[in-house]
Amino acid sequence: MHHHFKGVLEALGEYPDREGLLDTPQRAAKAMRYLCRGYQQNLDTLVNGALFSAASDEMIIVRDIELYSLCEHHLLPFIGKAHVAYIPTGKVLGLSKVARIVDMYARRLQIQENLTQQIAEAVRDVTGAAGVGVVIEAQHMCMMMRGVEKQNSQMMTSVMLGSFRSSSTVRQEFLQLIRRS
Repeated sequence: MHHHFKGVLEALGEYPDREGLLDTPQRAAKAMRYLCRGYQQNLDTLVNGALFSAASDEMIIVRDIELYSLCEHHLLPFIGKAHVAYIPTGKVLGLSKVARIVDMYARRLQIQENLTQQIAEAVRDVTGAAGVGVVIEAQHMCMMMRGVEKQNSQMMTSVMLGSFRSSSTVRQEFLQLIRRS
């Protein structure tokens, strides 16, 4: 991969052999592998059996999970927060696993709409939840640093599955609980 980054530097009109850029292709390749490490992960290994029996059938919410991803259109970062909720049906997911699911999908080339869907479906598939709700709010560098250059823009996406989709009461409870106080 570092050979490709060297070619990018040359195409930009830079000199990869100058002092400040000597190791840049290797560093950039290492950084890209890290930023896209979600491709090396899978849901079963990530969850690793961290499902626990629970009698609760009340909504569980993990709010403000920070996320970092790369826009698949421009390879520029988008940064934000995910709010993930589900209604268990006998099994609850280890708390850190919710954040790890967000990270696994965020650390792939993405658009926010697909990221939101992937997280919701993964939580549903792993837990067998009666319903799942995911809201992501993020700022996109592809919109802030280039193009329209709107510094204060924020994108919000949501996916509601099961009872979060069929019941306006469940949906409203979730949305009310994640609102800023």
